[in-house]
Amino acid sequence: MVGMRVLPEDSDVTPSRTLAATDLISDDDRSVAADSWSIKSEYGSTLDDEQRHADATEALAAVNCRAASDYSSDKEEQDGEGVSSMLGFQSYWDSAYADELANYHEHGHAGEVWFGADVMEIVASWTKALCTGICQNHLSNHVGDGEPVGLPQKDSADWSVLDIGTGNGLLLQEFAKQGFSNLTGTDYSEGAIDLARRLADRDNFTNIKFLVDDILETKLDTMFRLVLDKGTLDAIGLHPDGPIKRIMYWDSLSRIVAPGGLLVITSCNSTKDELVEEVETLNQRRIAVGNQEASTDSPPFRYLDHVRTYPTFTFGGSVGSRVATVAFIRN
Repeated sequence: MVGMRVLPEDSDVTPSRTLAATDLISDDDRSVAADSWSIKSEYGSTLDDEQRHADATEALAAVNCRAASDYSSDKEEQDGEGVSSMLGFQSYWDSAYADELANYHEHGHAGEVWFGADVMEIVASWTKALCTGICQNHLSNHVGDGEPVGLPQKDSADWSVLDIGTGNGLLLQEFAKQGFSNLTGTDYSEGAIDLARRLADRDNFTNIKFLVDDILETKLDTMFRLVLDKGTLDAIGLHPDGPIKRIMYWDSLSRIVAPGGLLVITSCNSTKDELVEEVETLNQRRIAVGNQEASTDSPPFRYLDHVRTYPTFTFGGSVGSRVATVAFIRN
C-alpha cells in the first residue's frame, strides 16, 4: 500500500495512536493530488497550496479506505505492471466537483479545464474541420485505403454530438461556438452534471443537454454521429481494474457511435500510436469472436486522423507531445 508505515519487528516503540487514513498517504501522492486539484486555467482558483493539499489528502483517504467490494475485482493486489490512481475512482470526482460547485457558488469560477483551454479549442476547431470534410465527401482515411469516410450530410451542425465524461461541460460549449447544435454531455458524477448545467445556463448555451450516465454501464439508447472523450479513457485506465474497464468502455462505444460516425479521443496518458494499437487489438478480438460465432460483422472502428499541431518535445531520441487527439471512424 502506498505510504504505509511499518514498524521494525524488534522495535520497542509502541504507537501512541491508531494510524489514521491520512497517515497511509505518501507525500508524493499528496503532491500529485494537490497539483491535479489546482485550477490551471484562465478561469482562476481561490484555493491556496495548504488548502489544496488538505483537500487532496481527504480524497486520497476516501479512496484508500474503500471496501474491497467497491473495486469490482476479485484480485487482492494490483498487478505489478498496472498503474492505478485515485483519479480512477468516482469518489475522487464526486469530491472534486463538490468543491468546484462550492467554488462556483462563492466566486463564480467555472473550474478546471483539463489539458488546458488551448487544447479544448484545438479539439473543437479541428473536429469541426474533420466533420466538414466528411460532409463535403472528400475526406479519405489517412491510413491510405483512399475510401471516402462517414455518411454524406450537408451540414455538420446537425450532427448529434455526445461528450462522455463531460465534467464541467466546457468542451461542449466550444463545440456550440463551432456551430454544432445537437449537443449532449454525460458524466457519472452528479456534481459534474450540476456544475455543467449551471455554467451552460449562465453562458447562454441552453441547447446543451446534460445527463448523469456511466459510459461503462450506459443507459443511453440513442446512437450519436460524433462522440467525444477528453480524458475519460485516461481516468478509466487508472482504476485498479483498468484493463477490464477499458474493454467495457469499447463495448459501450461500439453501441452508441452511429455507423459512419466519429469517435474523437483526447488523451494525456496514451500516444496516438498507443490509441491506434488499442483499437486494432479491439478489432482483432471482435474478429476472433465473430469467427467463433460465424458472424460477418466488420471491426467496429478504424483510424481516421489525428491532431498534428500540438507542441512537441524530444526525449531520449523520441519526439512526442503532452496530449494526443485521435479520430476513429465507426465501420
